[in-house]
Amino acid sequence: MEIIQYTNTANMTIEFQDEYKYQIKTTYSNFKKGQIKNPYDKTVCEVGYVGEGDYLTKRNYKPTVQYTDWLHIIIRCYKEKERELHPAYEDCTVCNEWLNFQTFAKWYDENFYDVGHGRMHIDKDILHKGNKIYSPENCIFVPQEINLLFVNKRNYRGKYPIGVNKSHNKFTASYGADCKSIPLGSFDTQEEAFMAFKVAKEKHIKNVADKYKDKIPKKLYDALYAYQFEITD
Repeated sequence: MEIIQYTNTANMTIEFQDEYKYQIKTTYSNFKKGQIKNPYDKTVCEVGYVGEGDYLTKRNYKPTVQYTDWLHIIIRCYKEKERELHPAYEDCTVCNEWLNFQTFAKWYDENFYDVGHGRMHIDKDILHKGNKIYSPENCIFVPQEINLLFVNKRNYRGKYPIGVNKSHNKFTASYGADCKSIPLGSFDTQEEAFMAFKVAKEKHIKNVADKYKDKIPKKLYDALYAYQFEITD
């Protein structure tokens, strides 16, 4: 910090000596004690910062919804223990502009919508399958029911293709729907079992898309209808 304007000990302006040159009025006592916060300090996982703007991190002493979701995204991408617990987030990153909370919060308010029930989730890889970057181009709000359609895919699936298990020398197939597992039968090969899963799961996703057709953005609806599972997923 550097004092750039001084009236008296109770009225002075300081400037942080970094690329952002943030300025704030303060007192000499606070300056000397180092009690002034720089909104561009990377205080969240050493990458995220609050920035300057209208969006608050707290309201009535409680974290705002924008800040809570931003914090969770940063943590799941950059906190080592979180990545160990959730392998699906390995190699995930946040775009540079969203490392600034203010920019993320503005996108949040401009893109949020409500379907009348359930939580809304920020999804990064339905619009662009396999995407690992949280950014405004890749992310979209989705109802919880839609987000849950892809939970098993994002988690570690084991040694067999997604939707496939082995039991008594047979390959069994199943898919998740309405918070339960729907069995699809037994097959001689894992490829046959996977194809049974693929057909049933993709049909189920289309049915859910139709359920929400008039409540979700068209690009989300189109992405759900076009979504395809591969045996390598």
